[in-house]
Amino acid sequence: MEIQEETRGSVVVVAPNGRVDGFTSPELEKRISEIIERGDHRLLLDCENMEYISSAGLRVVLVSAKKCQNEGGKLAVCALQPSCKSVMEVSGFLNMLEYHETRDAALAAE
Repeated sequence: MEIQEETRGSVVVVAPNGRVDGFTSPELEKRISEIIERGDHRLLLDCENMEYISSAGLRVVLVSAKKCQNEGGKLAVCALQPSCKSVMEVSGFLNMLEYHETRDAALAAE
């Protein structure tokens, strides 16, 4: 998995490319934690190139969202692939998180 990071205004866009599973999720969690620790609390998880998310990946999303919220920010999600979107819907994540179909729509909502 590769992780791209880009700052767009006051939002840091984090874009995992590949699978977010038990093997790769610690890397994503570490990267997001570093972003939050440096003072950026408004994150957008762009999932356009995320092929798969496991329960370990869902835990990273939940923990990261809580960290952002505790710092007065938020974590939003965008551009989920159909298989990942169904996992997040079934697990209730899309009811807990702000979700947008595209990166542009998510950034426009900020």
